[in-house]
Amino acid sequence: MRKLLILLIITVAVCLLSFGCGANKTAEPAPSGTLFPIRDVMQSMVMPQADTIWNAVSTAVTEKGVENKAPSNDEEWANMRHAAVTVSEAMNLILMPGRKVAKPGEQAKDPTVELTPEQIQELIDKDRESWAKLAHELQTAMDEAIKAIDAKNAEGLSNAGGGIDAACEKCHKQYWYPNDKGAAAAPEPAQPAAPATPAEPKK
Repeated sequence: MRKLLILLIITVAVCLLSFGCGANKTAEPAPSGTLFPIRDVMQSMVMPQADTIWNAVSTAVTEKGVENKAPSNDEEWANMRHAAVTVSEAMNLILMPGRKVAKPGEQAKDPTVELTPEQIQELIDKDRESWAKLAHELQTAMDEAIKAIDAKNAEGLSNAGGGIDAACEKCHKQYWYPNDKGAAAAPEPAQPAAPATPAEPKK
């Protein structure tokens, strides 16, 4: 009986110790590393890699004639894929909780057009669902680019660039410069042509 009681006490102690350790482990905050702001992610990852994709396929008319540019070997196609994956994964990074738009004290690059980082942050925090939706739209557009890259389809990659540009612009218009009406403004009406000068009568 005494052995049974000792065994029971040990069992209860082990259970309490295990529960206590488990509770402490759960209560511990996640390790905090450096979260670079969204502006850094965009400048370091999204912009240069998106440019790589946009500039991958082009046609130019030179003195030598029409010159077509496109990935032409496995290494160049692999570089395109690395760029597309980087942009897509960058969208997951900017959605991480706690990541801010910019470093404290940073200002808008062009205050005449852009909102301040604080204003952008407020818009994002007010509706994170819309923020996530726009990030996923860019990922969807990038998926089309990756499909074309995997198929080594230069025309498909060129077409995907339009969707990528549209997704980027949609997000920027909502958060970075929602008050900029320049792109949406109707074109100015054409000025009436000046009256033709009467030709002098032939002599």
